[in-house]
Amino acid sequence: MIEIAGRLLLLFAVGISTGCASYKVGAVNPAIPADQSIQVGLFQNGTAQPGLSESVNASIRRELHRDGTFDLATANDGDVLLTGNITSYRRSAVSFQPRDILTVRDFVVELSTQVKATDKTSGEVLVDRVVTSRTTVRLGDDLTSAERQALPLLANDLAKRTVAMLAEGGW
Repeated sequence: MIEIAGRLLLLFAVGISTGCASYKVGAVNPAIPADQSIQVGLFQNGTAQPGLSESVNASIRRELHRDGTFDLATANDGDVLLTGNITSYRRSAVSFQPRDILTVRDFVVELSTQVKATDKTSGEVLVDRVVTSRTTVRLGDDLTSAERQALPLLANDLAKRTVAMLAEGGW
């Protein structure tokens, strides 16, 4: 009985060790090594919605710092320059008031951004993709207040998707 338990334990240990054989710590994106530092440049706002650039820039910096895969360059000393162009801000109704089919109750806000990561020494473009974030917002007393509350949620979602793309590669 002890011999069978020993064999099962050995089989379990071999299974666990081979199951984790392809696991890598840190970045797995071959385009940007984990020891690179990223400088966040300005994200241009190409929409009519005010305040997007500032919120997106702050969220991406915060997410890069929180994630820890890359060093966040605070001056002009980064290895990779991350910039972007906010290309669209769309709002779509998803539900209406129960007794009034013309009055919107909830809507989805979608933010699309062209994100570009460039190697600062060679000028080579490492990443050039569209990243889209979205959130659902309940319309309260007015649309302006609801959109103001949605802005940090959108920016945080965009930052998480952007940093994940930089660290993990294509998805």
